[in-house]
Amino acid sequence: MKKQFGTIENLEITDIADEGKSVARHNDFVVFVSGAVPGDIVDARITRTKRRFLEAKAVLFHKYSDDRTTPFCTHFGVCGGCKWQYLNYEKQLFYKQKHVEDCLQRIGKVDTQGKLLPIIPSENIKFYRNKLEYTFSCYRWLTDEDMKIESEGRDMNALGFHIPARFDKVLDIEECFLLAEPTNAIRLSVKEFALKNGLEFFDLRKQTGFLRNMIIRTTLKGDVMVIVSFFHDDDIWRNALLEHISENFPQVTSLMYVINSKCNDVISDLEIQLYKGDPFIIEEMDNLKFKIGPVSFFQTNSLQGIELYKVVSDFAALKGDEIVYDLYTGTGTIANFVAGNAKKVVGVEYVQSSVDDAHENSVINGISNTVFFAGDLAKVLNPQFVLENGTPEVVITDPPRNGMHKDVVIQLLEMHPEKIVYVGCNPSTQARDIELLSVKYDFVKSQPIDMFPHTQHVENVVLFRRRG
Repeated sequence: MKKQFGTIENLEITDIADEGKSVARHNDFVVFVSGAVPGDIVDARITRTKRRFLEAKAVLFHKYSDDRTTPFCTHFGVCGGCKWQYLNYEKQLFYKQKHVEDCLQRIGKVDTQGKLLPIIPSENIKFYRNKLEYTFSCYRWLTDEDMKIESEGRDMNALGFHIPARFDKVLDIEECFLLAEPTNAIRLSVKEFALKNGLEFFDLRKQTGFLRNMIIRTTLKGDVMVIVSFFHDDDIWRNALLEHISENFPQVTSLMYVINSKCNDVISDLEIQLYKGDPFIIEEMDNLKFKIGPVSFFQTNSLQGIELYKVVSDFAALKGDEIVYDLYTGTGTIANFVAGNAKKVVGVEYVQSSVDDAHENSVINGISNTVFFAGDLAKVLNPQFVLENGTPEVVITDPPRNGMHKDVVIQLLEMHPEKIVYVGCNPSTQARDIELLSVKYDFVKSQPIDMFPHTQHVENVVLFRRRG
């Protein structure tokens, strides 16, 4: 076997690693294998070598695992999403639960015996998202079938998703199972209109073209928001495209556009214009209404979001007389969700626009016992802030994937609330923070929740109680 280009024969896949890659062992090496699931026996071509592990791709199957299932999406294996489609859903849940348990025990150094609850499955395993972003590109990713067509006859325009590790290549999407209709119909209709009228798709390399991105957001009750991003303005064709969407899709309740001539796709710092309808959509969750604008952060699986917030509320077990701090509050969904059972909820978030949304969501729901602050949590949570807003009995924290800043953990320990409810979207960094908190807090229980079927991602809610 050549170290860099060889093939390992009859390799038995035995497990799944932290990032969702399948695992096998060969001699003294751990081998991370793409394209395989536990129970498969494969020949795997080595793609990367390191001192202690190898990376490989399954190229020949000698035996298929009993846990395999047929992927339902024609783009599976090329598109970077839904990488676990070939693993049956029950096993997906098994490995997510196992990952949470492993992180808690190995990194967090806690005893999970009797304290790790069974993972909550997603009610929907298709069409569970409420937001997707598509990219227009004149550098379409060519599939094996495309390569059979003479280059002169190939359509190189695409409206879809970026290929993993290829910033300039976009896979043209025919049908996506992540966001319900009319999403697919809108995307296909927009592409057809653009091709028919010769509108230029974006050239990421040269930074030229007209059509750049399209974002679609939906709600459980059927509201649809469409935001089209243009690289430069052309009011005739801009209005023609937007009118095409409006006339053909009356389900769209909010139609917006933005001119983005920057080198990146971020639009949160730009002026987004309303073409027709409302400048927002409304999501209803457990008798609460949440206003969602074009750049608002919101849980991308609304139904599971409700389940997540119920777990947080259950873990907090508020009696009505507590001051609650909601850290990394975003648009205040958790803060508003628990406010009815608290004396006061103080939300802190880095992004000012999210704080504005959080406040407005309180107003919409007639909630008067919430206050929200914008700023860097590592700087905001100082003794003066606690003096002015009250010492919390309960802290709820929902940080990004990299977890809490070490200074925030230190400040939490200094505030010393009775309970901490930690919502983590990355069990590894959550477990790291758990070990830091363990100097003053006991691990009580943990509830994994599957927010993203067919991916390795899993949310986990942990309850801590002050020791002594």
